[in-house]
Amino acid sequence: MTYTPRKLLTFEEFITQYGDNTRYELIDGELRDMEPTGPHEAVAGSLAGRIYVEIFRANFNWLVPKNCLIKPLYAEATALRPDVVVLDKAELNQEPLWQKEPVICNGNTIKLVAEVVSSNWQDDYARKVEEYAFLNIAEYWIVDFRGLGGMQFIGNPKQPTFTICQLVNGVYQQEKYRLGDPIFSYLFPDLQLQLDDIMPS
Repeated sequence: MTYTPRKLLTFEEFITQYGDNTRYELIDGELRDMEPTGPHEAVAGSLAGRIYVEIFRANFNWLVPKNCLIKPLYAEATALRPDVVVLDKAELNQEPLWQKEPVICNGNTIKLVAEVVSSNWQDDYARKVEEYAFLNIAEYWIVDFRGLGGMQFIGNPKQPTFTICQLVNGVYQQEKYRLGDPIFSYLFPDLQLQLDDIMPS
């Protein structure tokens, strides 16, 4: 039996073939199917709506794009597609690709990323923690509404968990919240949010 490795994609090939398909992202040249389900999309949509309301209420000069890829400048074949991303409008004129594609390259344009965990939870809890910290993104939210992550990430017994990663000296400090816990964000200190509020029905 011979092993045939999967063909790796370049960033340009990914954009051409999958740029408009929100089901996929690219990590080190490997196509990743994010396997979105209805409940997954409902949680992401509810979270994005609550964040947008808070941006509007606080009069921040930020936006929540419908679709957005993150291409770290140092990574040749990576295009991350967070479930929710908050961008600083004032920084968009520094983005080399934004006028032609919804692609962000500079970490200082990104105020927040949020990932809703699905079956590929290892990416959300490990790889993306490193990627987003390296980009100096102030906050990274991991919304594990089904309790899928490994026990080292969400505890034992496994249960729905909302993790806020706050960047401190280049490393994320992580705070876990369970159902019923009021969630605290340094970026949105007045945000009234519990995991219960965004659970799918």
